[in-house]
Amino acid sequence: MSSEGRGSAGRAMVIIMVALVYLLIHSNRVHGATYTVGGSAGWTFNTVSWPKGKSLKAGDLLEFNYDSTFHNVVAVNKGGYSSCTTPAGAKVYQSGNDKIKLVKGQNFFICNYAGHCESGMKIAVNAV
Repeated sequence: MSSEGRGSAGRAMVIIMVALVYLLIHSNRVHGATYTVGGSAGWTFNTVSWPKGKSLKAGDLLEFNYDSTFHNVVAVNKGGYSSCTTPAGAKVYQSGNDKIKLVKGQNFFICNYAGHCESGMKIAVNAV
Protein backbone atom coordinates (compact mmCIF):
# COMPACT_ATOMS: atom_id res chain seq x y z
CA MET A 1 0.00 0.00 0.00
CA SER A 2 1.39 3.40 -0.87
CA SER A 3 1.92 6.09 1.76
CA GLU A 4 -0.63 8.24 -0.05
CA GLY A 5 -3.40 5.69 0.56
CA ARG A 6 -2.64 5.46 4.30
CA GLY A 7 -2.79 9.24 4.61
CA SER A 8 -6.20 9.38 2.98
CA ALA A 9 -7.53 6.76 5.40
CA GLY A 10 -6.10 8.71 8.34
CA ARG A 11 -7.71 11.95 7.18
CA ALA A 12 -11.04 10.18 6.71
CA MET A 13 -10.82 8.82 10.26
CA VAL A 14 -10.09 12.30 11.63
CA ILE A 15 -13.07 13.72 9.74
CA ILE A 16 -15.33 10.98 11.11
CA MET A 17 -14.09 11.59 14.67
CA VAL A 18 -14.62 15.35 14.37
CA ALA A 19 -18.15 14.74 13.04
CA LEU A 20 -18.95 12.39 15.94
CA VAL A 21 -17.67 14.87 18.53
CA TYR A 22 -19.72 17.63 16.88
CA LEU A 23 -22.87 15.47 17.01
CA LEU A 24 -22.29 14.56 20.66
CA ILE A 25 -21.81 18.18 21.66
CA HIS A 26 -24.87 19.40 19.82
CA SER A 27 -27.13 16.49 20.79
CA ASN A 28 -26.88 17.61 24.43
CA ARG A 29 -28.49 20.91 23.44
CA VAL A 30 -31.65 19.20 22.26
CA HIS A 31 -34.11 19.19 25.14
CA GLY A 32 -37.67 20.13 25.90
CA ALA A 33 -38.92 23.63 26.38
CA THR A 34 -39.33 25.19 29.84
CA TYR A 35 -42.65 26.74 30.82
CA THR A 36 -43.29 28.85 33.92
CA VAL A 37 -46.63 27.71 35.31
CA GLY A 38 -48.94 30.69 35.77
CA GLY A 39 -46.64 32.97 33.78
CA SER A 40 -45.29 36.00 35.64
CA ALA A 41 -47.79 35.47 38.49
CA GLY A 42 -46.35 32.00 39.13
CA TRP A 43 -48.07 29.04 40.76
CA THR A 44 -51.02 30.61 42.53
CA PHE A 45 -54.82 30.58 42.70
CA ASN A 46 -56.83 30.32 39.47
CA THR A 47 -54.05 28.73 37.40
CA VAL A 48 -56.37 25.90 36.36
CA SER A 49 -56.72 27.35 32.83
CA TRP A 50 -53.02 28.14 32.36
CA PRO A 51 -52.28 25.11 30.10
CA LYS A 52 -55.06 25.99 27.62
CA GLY A 53 -53.71 26.69 24.14
CA LYS A 54 -50.21 25.41 24.93
CA SER A 55 -48.68 22.53 22.99
CA LEU A 56 -46.74 20.75 25.69
CA LYS A 57 -44.59 17.73 24.95
CA ALA A 58 -43.13 14.87 26.94
CA GLY A 59 -39.72 16.06 28.15
CA ASP A 60 -40.78 19.69 28.55
CA LEU A 61 -40.11 21.20 31.96
CA LEU A 62 -42.75 22.90 34.05
CA GLU A 63 -41.29 25.46 36.44
CA PHE A 64 -43.43 26.12 39.48
CA ASN A 65 -42.51 29.39 41.25
CA TYR A 66 -44.30 30.10 44.53
CA ASP A 67 -43.87 31.08 48.18
CA SER A 68 -43.15 27.75 49.88
CA THR A 69 -44.50 28.97 53.21
CA PHE A 70 -47.99 29.12 51.67
CA HIS A 71 -48.04 26.59 48.79
CA ASN A 72 -46.61 23.37 47.41
CA VAL A 73 -46.91 21.26 44.26
CA VAL A 74 -48.17 17.69 44.36
CA ALA A 75 -48.04 15.37 41.34
CA VAL A 76 -51.30 13.43 41.52
CA ASN A 77 -53.39 11.06 39.43
CA LYS A 78 -56.68 11.97 37.75
CA GLY A 79 -58.69 11.06 40.85
CA GLY A 80 -56.52 13.24 43.08
CA TYR A 81 -56.88 16.09 40.59
CA SER A 82 -60.66 15.80 40.35
CA SER A 83 -61.24 15.46 44.10
CA CYS A 84 -58.38 17.75 45.23
CA THR A 85 -56.92 14.99 47.39
CA THR A 86 -53.40 13.65 47.74
CA PRO A 87 -53.17 9.93 46.98
CA ALA A 88 -50.84 7.78 49.08
CA GLY A 89 -47.31 7.91 47.70
CA ALA A 90 -47.83 11.13 45.69
CA LYS A 91 -44.67 13.18 45.10
CA VAL A 92 -44.79 16.46 47.03
CA TYR A 93 -42.57 19.36 45.93
CA GLN A 94 -42.01 22.26 48.30
CA SER A 95 -38.89 24.20 47.29
CA GLY A 96 -40.76 27.19 45.85
CA ASN A 97 -38.87 26.75 42.58
CA ASP A 98 -39.66 23.24 41.37
CA LYS A 99 -38.84 22.00 37.88
CA ILE A 100 -40.83 18.96 36.85
CA LYS A 101 -40.32 17.07 33.58
CA LEU A 102 -43.54 16.10 31.82
CA VAL A 103 -44.14 12.48 30.90
CA LYS A 104 -46.12 11.45 27.84
CA GLY A 105 -49.86 11.52 28.47
CA GLN A 106 -51.78 13.13 31.31
CA ASN A 107 -49.90 14.99 34.06
CA PHE A 108 -51.82 16.37 37.03
CA PHE A 109 -50.62 18.84 39.69
CA ILE A 110 -52.33 20.41 42.68
CA CYS A 111 -51.49 22.47 45.74
CA ASN A 112 -52.72 20.40 48.68
CA TYR A 113 -52.88 23.21 51.24
CA ALA A 114 -56.44 23.47 52.57
CA GLY A 115 -58.76 25.08 50.02
CA HIS A 116 -56.06 25.93 47.47
CA CYS A 117 -56.83 23.23 44.91
CA GLU A 118 -60.52 24.02 45.23
CA SER A 119 -59.63 27.66 44.45
CA GLY A 120 -58.14 26.68 41.10
CA MET A 121 -54.58 25.96 42.17
CA LYS A 122 -54.33 22.90 40.00
CA ILE A 123 -53.44 22.07 36.41
CA ALA A 124 -53.96 19.15 34.06
CA VAL A 125 -51.48 18.84 31.20
CA ASN A 126 -51.61 16.41 28.29
CA ALA A 127 -48.06 16.00 26.98
CA VAL A 128 -47.77 14.52 23.50
